Amino acid sequence: MVKFRKSLQSLAGKLILTVGLLMASGSLLFGYIFITYEEEVMMRNLLEHAASSADLIKRGIHYGMLTANRQLIQQTVDVIGSGRDIRFIRVFAPDGRVAYKSLKEDAPPPEVDLQALFALAAPRAELITWQGQRTLHYLMPIENEPACYSSACHHHSPQERVLGVLEAGFSTARVDALIRQNRVATLLMGGAFVGVISVFLCIILYKFVSKPVALLEEGMRRIGRGQLDTPIEIHTRDEMGMLAQAFNQMAQELKRYRQRMESWTQSLEAEVRKKTQEIMRAQEELINAEKLASLGRMAAGVAHELNSPLTGIVTFAHLLKDRLPPQDKEAQEDLQVIIEQAERCSKIIKGLLGFSRKAAYEKVELSLNDLLEATLGMVRNQARFHNIQFRIEMAPDLRPVVAAPNQLQQVFLNMLINAADAMEERGQITMCTRNIKVDERDFVEVEFTDTGPGIPPEHLGKIFEPFFTTKPVGKGTGLGLSVSYGIVKRHGGDILVRSSPGKGASFFIRLPASPQGEARA
Repeated sequence: MVKFRKSLQSLAGKLILTVGLLMASGSLLFGYIFITYEEEVMMRNLLEHAASSADLIKRGIHYGMLTANRQLIQQTVDVIGSGRDIRFIRVFAPDGRVAYKSLKEDAPPPEVDLQALFALAAPRAELITWQGQRTLHYLMPIENEPACYSSACHHHSPQERVLGVLEAGFSTARVDALIRQNRVATLLMGGAFVGVISVFLCIILYKFVSKPVALLEEGMRRIGRGQLDTPIEIHTRDEMGMLAQAFNQMAQELKRYRQRMESWTQSLEAEVRKKTQEIMRAQEELINAEKLASLGRMAAGVAHELNSPLTGIVTFAHLLKDRLPPQDKEAQEDLQVIIEQAERCSKIIKGLLGFSRKAAYEKVELSLNDLLEATLGMVRNQARFHNIQFRIEMAPDLRPVVAAPNQLQQVFLNMLINAADAMEERGQITMCTRNIKVDERDFVEVEFTDTGPGIPPEHLGKIFEPFFTTKPVGKGTGLGLSVSYGIVKRHGGDILVRSSPGKGASFFIRLPASPQGEARA
């Protein structure tokens, strides 16, 4: 059984209160505008009535003034003044005295300013309170017309502008009564309208808002308790119906997700075991890497130990060559081969010793051309490079850089070994050095280009990530380019790569040029 909340805290209560307040405010505003407009129209009509009545009075006494018939003027004032809405009529002479008057009440008329009275240039009307009632006080000047100053019975000169002033007071009782009736009627109709609309609004909101919201709330409580098989029964085509449909779909999705989670839980242990095995293999690879590092250090020691015997071989070979007679050319050639091969071995050993020496990590000013040639001397005689051609284009005016020779040599070795592996140890490697400017800064750039299959576009954004490699298992660890990237970045430089499938790959190593160093020829 669904329980409905019947308080102002509910959505329906808030909507009813809000809409009710808006309707009441709108009704009050409309009623105020309507009443104000009606009052303005009635007062305007009263003013027009006063103006027409005053003009009628003026025309009524016009003939009496032309004929100087005071009795006729007084009769006219009395007859017109006996009208229902006219409270008093007075006619002022030019000297300020009241020449004619008609008063219904036995009370003194309102006081007037005589100086301002005869200064009137046009009729004037104002609302005053006289004898406790609102009265429209109307003043109209009686101008001097040609018929007045040309008549034989009058003594007014043409220079006189005003012959008198007509004063009339009109009662506003009927207008005030109509205004009060309009106010009461407007308030009653507005209240009835708001009441009827509020009742219908409550019914509509209960049916289309309160009940669906309560059903949705109960459905959410059921889902919270884990009951996902009970749909919400709202079959309307409005937003509530769409919300109920979406809610039921969500419940079904949650049910499916719960089932999937149960199946995932069952397979989680197997996945954990699999990842554990991968971690153990990674640990074995790290152990092997440490073994290789130890082997490298041992190889460096062995190379150091071999250097002395090789020096002796070369020395005694030269001595033996000098002792042989010149005509023994065959022995001379054999000794020369021994000397050349021994020097070759000594050169390789010196390269290995220089590469493994820790003191080389200190940054010094150096030429990348010299470092690149030394690196080539280390790899040129290795078996993997026997079928690879080297194309070298070094700038003769290359500027020096400040760097750690050993670290940059490691970067160059990684580039050459990766190029050889990509070409399967057969092809051509092009190495170029040049001076460039990037954002108004001087850089030295080294380019390595191979003729291999290139790098797939989907791998270009990942090649500098640690442990990412496209080589088969056992061919690489995915650390070479990552380590090279870190070394170049620590030197304030950058590595860029360009590649097209089937057209090889090019790596560009950019390092800041030394600001004090001069270009070396």
